[in-house]
Amino acid sequence: PNYMTVALPDTGDGQFSAGATQKLVELANHSTSVGIGPGMSRSEAINKLVADAYEKIRVPAVFDADALNALAQLDGGLPKARGPRVLTPHVGEFRRLVRDDTLSPAECRACAPEFACRHGVIVVLKGHRSLVTDGQTTHENDTGNPGMATGGSGDVLTGVISSLLSQDLSPLDAAILGVHVHGLAGDIACSKFGEVSLDAENVKDCLSEAFMKLADD
Repeated sequence: PNYMTVALPDTGDGQFSAGATQKLVELANHSTSVGIGPGMSRSEAINKLVADAYEKIRVPAVFDADALNALAQLDGGLPKARGPRVLTPHVGEFRRLVRDDTLSPAECRACAPEFACRHGVIVVLKGHRSLVTDGQTTHENDTGNPGMATGGSGDVLTGVISSLLSQDLSPLDAAILGVHVHGLAGDIACSKFGEVSLDAENVKDCLSEAFMKLADD
C-alpha cells in the first residue's frame, strides 16, 4: 500500500506498447524526478519508448537495467535530453552502451568520465567501489560489500537516487549520496543477515537506519 500505479497501454502480454510513450512522458513531466528501467523487459516497442522518454522528459531521470539496454540499441547513440540524466550501469551494461564488450572492469572505469562528459550525463558505474562521474568530477564510493551483488539491489539504488533527485540536490550530489547510503544500508544489512544470504529486500529495509546514521555523523 506504499506505492501507486498507473495503467499504460500494453501489447497484451505485459509489455508496454508504442502508445504508452505519450502518457509516460506526460506523467513524468508532472513529477519531480523519475526512475526508468527496473522490471521493464526488452522489445522494439520498449526501445522506442525509452528513447522517447530519454529525449522528452524534462525532469531529472535515472536510467537503469533494461532502459540502459534499450539505449544501447539506438543507432545514433544517446539522444539529446531535455533534462538531467543519471545512468547507472554495471560493467556489462556499460560495455553495451559503449559497444565494446572487450573492455575490462578497469578499462570501463577509465572510460566512464569521458562517456559522461561527451553525453552530458552522470554515470554511476556499479561494482566494487562504485564510480560516480560527470566527466569533470569523479568520486569513488567506499561503502557496500560483495553480498550486494544480488538481483534487485540495483533497483533499490535507482529508487534511492530518484528520491534524492526530488529533494533539490544536484544530479551529481544525488548520485554520490545515493550510492553512499545504498552501500551503507547494504553494510548494515550485512551485519544483521550475513553477506551470503543478503538480498535486495534486506538492503531496502536498512535504508532508514543508514540515513539516520548519516544524520548522526
